[in-house]
Amino acid sequence: MLQVSYIRENREEVLNRLSVRNFKNPELVDQIIKLDDDRRQTQTLLDSIAAEANAAAKKVGELMRQGLKDEAEAIKTQTTTFKEQIRTLGDKLSAIEILLQAELVLLPNLPHQSVPKGFGADDNQVASEHGAIPQLMQGALPHWELAAKYDIIDFELGNKIAGAGFPVYKGKGAKLQRALINFFLDNADSAGYREMQPPIVVNEASGFGTGQLPDKEGQMYHITGDNLYLIPTAEVPVTNLYRDVILKEEELPIKNCAYTPCFRREAGSYGAHVRGLNRLHQFDKVEIVQVVHPDHSYDVLEDMSNYVQSLLKKLELPYRVLSLCGGDMGFTSAKTYDMEVWCAAQARWLEVSSVSNFETYQSNRLKLRYKSGDGKPQLAHTLNGSALALPRIVASLLENNQDEKGIKIPAALVPYTGFEYIS
Repeated sequence: MLQVSYIRENREEVLNRLSVRNFKNPELVDQIIKLDDDRRQTQTLLDSIAAEANAAAKKVGELMRQGLKDEAEAIKTQTTTFKEQIRTLGDKLSAIEILLQAELVLLPNLPHQSVPKGFGADDNQVASEHGAIPQLMQGALPHWELAAKYDIIDFELGNKIAGAGFPVYKGKGAKLQRALINFFLDNADSAGYREMQPPIVVNEASGFGTGQLPDKEGQMYHITGDNLYLIPTAEVPVTNLYRDVILKEEELPIKNCAYTPCFRREAGSYGAHVRGLNRLHQFDKVEIVQVVHPDHSYDVLEDMSNYVQSLLKKLELPYRVLSLCGGDMGFTSAKTYDMEVWCAAQARWLEVSSVSNFETYQSNRLKLRYKSGDGKPQLAHTLNGSALALPRIVASLLENNQDEKGIKIPAALVPYTGFEYIS
């Protein structure tokens, strides 16, 4: 979340940047400033009365040592009044702080100055495009028909076991999944990311820390008996490894990666555009996460974008990079690049990765800071990206690489699959 001090000192800039997001409740900014005024005034009065109470208590002690009991008792009656005032003001301060926190979490992150204004996906900017669009043979099939033809993914069996959006991978389909996971993890390791294996459930504090709660609780699977959430992405547990941590500046940057299954309810998702692997409730993904010095985070964002693109090039997939407009960015992001691959049989672009810089938005929630020498702790910047999510990668690999023999596996992936064709 945004820092109150920044909102106070930069009110006009905050309003201007929120307008890039088409934020519908700009009056919230002034409400937050007003609450912070109330908090400050109440805190000042509380501190003043507490100081008077301490002085009175000290005076009582001095008078008692001097044997002036009557004078001491007279001052004691004042301390009773002070205690009541301190209790009342303390309760008022707590109520203001709770309300202030509740208002702050309703403000999204401020878009970076380079983020264009826009209302949705149609307003995103194509930053670059790479690779040739494949020309498929006559009678080419979409991936859900290829999955059935070669018996590698069974959507109906998954529906029987769990419900729609939970496919069963079979034979070479299962091996392709495992191959891609290992391929992505090995590449991340070579790029300097430390592999982690976090829990796939998180508590409320973790969901709040990275901004999934209270913004996205409707998209998450909730384990009500234990008040835990199945993770929508490894971003949540991996970033929360550093919640309430003060790092040394020389420890930055921190680069972690993790493979996890991911779970998303995707309520309200219907239609042909979500068919097959296009949108699932459970899927596999390798995530990369960095914690960096604020001076370097936008260079790191470019590096992470280039790294994800390198994976797509190795997989020989045509792709494009989108710079998201304010109206299409996630609630917590300051700037996001999306990578989309061309899915040839469907003749459409499919998003396979988002790489985002959150600046201090997450770290303020997490209380994730770094310290240089004897200096004051400062909020770090956090970034993450999908590197990569498997379902749409698999969809595009199946559709783009089909020929008369079957489905050709990209050369970089063959050492991981152990086979060159699905046939």
